[in-house]
Amino acid sequence: MNREIRRVSVALLVMFFALCASSTVITALQADNLRADGRNVRTLYDSYSTQRGPILVDGEAIAYSTPVDSEYRYLRTYTQPELYANITGYFTLNQGNTGIEGALNDYLSGTSNDQFFAQLNAIFTGQEAKGAAVELTIDPVVQQAAWDALGGHHGAVVALDPQTGAVLAMVSKPSYDPNLLASHSTSEVMNAYDSLLADPSDPLINRAITGDLYHPGSTFKVIASAAALDSGAMTPDTAVPNPAQLQLPQSNSVVHNAGGGTCGPGEQVTLADALRLSCNIPFAEIGGALGDDLMRQYAEAFGFGRPLSVPMRVTPSHYPDNPDAAQTMLSAFGQSDVRATPLQMAMVSAAVANGGVLLKPELVESIIASDLSEIEGFQPEVYSNPISPETSATLVQLMVNNVANGAASNARISGVNVGGKTGTSENGEGEPYTLWFTGFAPAEDPQVAVAVVIEDGGRSSGNAEAAPIARRVMEAVLSR
Repeated sequence: MNREIRRVSVALLVMFFALCASSTVITALQADNLRADGRNVRTLYDSYSTQRGPILVDGEAIAYSTPVDSEYRYLRTYTQPELYANITGYFTLNQGNTGIEGALNDYLSGTSNDQFFAQLNAIFTGQEAKGAAVELTIDPVVQQAAWDALGGHHGAVVALDPQTGAVLAMVSKPSYDPNLLASHSTSEVMNAYDSLLADPSDPLINRAITGDLYHPGSTFKVIASAAALDSGAMTPDTAVPNPAQLQLPQSNSVVHNAGGGTCGPGEQVTLADALRLSCNIPFAEIGGALGDDLMRQYAEAFGFGRPLSVPMRVTPSHYPDNPDAAQTMLSAFGQSDVRATPLQMAMVSAAVANGGVLLKPELVESIIASDLSEIEGFQPEVYSNPISPETSATLVQLMVNNVANGAASNARISGVNVGGKTGTSENGEGEPYTLWFTGFAPAEDPQVAVAVVIEDGGRSSGNAEAAPIARRVMEAVLSR
């Protein structure tokens, strides 16, 4: 009898400890996963029972929650919705959260681990818990200038402070109205969401940091130049052959310069002049001379292929895997399978302008609790050191020459030394070009690094279309 009692006791004890362990795992280790599970209806209702924190630009709310008389106690509202949609994203019933709304959902909803004691205090005092406010680094004047300058083009603009990494502007067009997705009517939300998904212009894609990415075209010549100069393989005065066309090795492809002729007069052309005039053939030759390993090394040093969040996840820019000799030569002027985000190319200019130091881009200035205490503040963070200060100084001067008397002339600002590089990338036989500009100003004390991309640019050029947009954005920063 005693033996049977012992067996039952042991079994009960094992079950007790198993229950304790299971409860501990669920409550302590799986709490965040369970809370984020879309099937958790209780979490859905809870997310509307708390006043969600606002998203702020220069102290003004661009997203906030207002009380309503329904089972959902608060309605999310977006001011200037299209201007900021690619940044705020949306907070909706059943289609997930995107943008800052999604990336910082735990802070905005008041459920982050950093807000545990605030939640506990609300329970004991009977006060209503509130989410934290998120202050962005965006400058509203620069954001509006970028939006207006991009006009009716499909594309994106990114402006960074090269000395801190703060994102001053991030515009993506076409845009959408997130208020349509914040409705408390499931049918209205689904109709709006389906309509946006069906739109061939893909307004839900933040072209500044995600999507299928773009061939960077001649803006990539900045990286090729950095590789040539920083490695010691070449100097600005290194000369390469200057033919009117170039047959790629083991390929039927022939490379031409934009004008169809040589890169200026003479049988040879220097790296400096090839960059200033934005010639493809010399850079194909430079890429072939440097080789894939060196080109890849510097592309990755500037951020290609590396994970990044701002805090939204950024699609990594791409340098081709195991390219052959012809592909390496095409890659040197941003073709082949090289693809980049506008943020990536703004980062390249920021690093060149900032003495070779690339600061991590960041959209969040601070996260502020409902009692106005700061939960988290923005601190500049070094992302990489892709080039030496000496190489940076050389590239700054070469990019200033591009704008002063080269192929990026439409970025000139009176009385300001602007550095820049245009790009006009091809997308296939008969397809419209993708137009680019990336640069910085002023060269002596850089306050802004910018990148502009225009989709479906027809047969125009980066200097004709993208450079004037960048100029207006840089002027907005310099006139603050």
